[in-house]
Amino acid sequence: MAQEAGKGAEGSDPLVLGDRSFTSRLILGTGKYRDNQAMMDALRASGTEMVTVAVRRVDLDRSKEEAILHHLSPDEFFLLANTAGCYTADEAIRYARLARAAGFNEWIKLEVIGDERTLLPDVQATLEASRVLVKEGFKVMAYTNDDLVMALRLEDAGCVAVMPLASPIGSGLGLVNPYYIREIKSRLQVPVIVDAGVGTASDACATMEQGVDGVLMNTAVAVADDPVAMAHAMRLGVLAGRLAFQAGRMPRREIAVPSSPLRGMLD
Repeated sequence: MAQEAGKGAEGSDPLVLGDRSFTSRLILGTGKYRDNQAMMDALRASGTEMVTVAVRRVDLDRSKEEAILHHLSPDEFFLLANTAGCYTADEAIRYARLARAAGFNEWIKLEVIGDERTLLPDVQATLEASRVLVKEGFKVMAYTNDDLVMALRLEDAGCVAVMPLASPIGSGLGLVNPYYIREIKSRLQVPVIVDAGVGTASDACATMEQGVDGVLMNTAVAVADDPVAMAHAMRLGVLAGRLAFQAGRMPRREIAVPSSPLRGMLD
């Protein structure tokens, strides 16, 4: 579960979101797993502390053993309701309110889809919904495209985190536009968590090397041949990327530079 700010158990600094601190910078979704046991095994292997639950797509009755929420204890994971499957601001606002009424906390991953084929976000509707939900006391983590201007507007609207995509939801294409992600991160004061498009551990590592605060994924783990092994790989990929960013990479050069000094070499 979330901890006080301090050195992260994963060997890196903690992820701070609003008034909460997490040792893991990996956030996982709970959809598409073959069964609930596979989901739980993968979540635990990933080391994640925050998991998302699609309010519109799950049974909110925790008493049913087949329901996802029956297996997700708030004592083990921080549960982040999301508005996946919503196509208008009004829909997203309604499902955010439903989540809170159903016993979720005030945190919401806001997702408003604008195009059914690409699942790209409707950024204007996202901004509209963000403003309403922030005024109602929600702590909004807003899914958006890799547009700096919209990211700045979402921050101004009061979002506690902005979540630009790496590539379209479920595509597994990895980080398509690293420049835009770096620019968003360099300009925002709130945390930037890349959401959607990560396909494998090397994608997670490359994404974290841009300096972002975390990565959210679902499909890459849930539909892997071995979700538990992939979850563990993603855990290591996120950690490696974060540590590499903090370490500072060597400069790129177009010529070779000897690894060993030339002076003092034996004849």
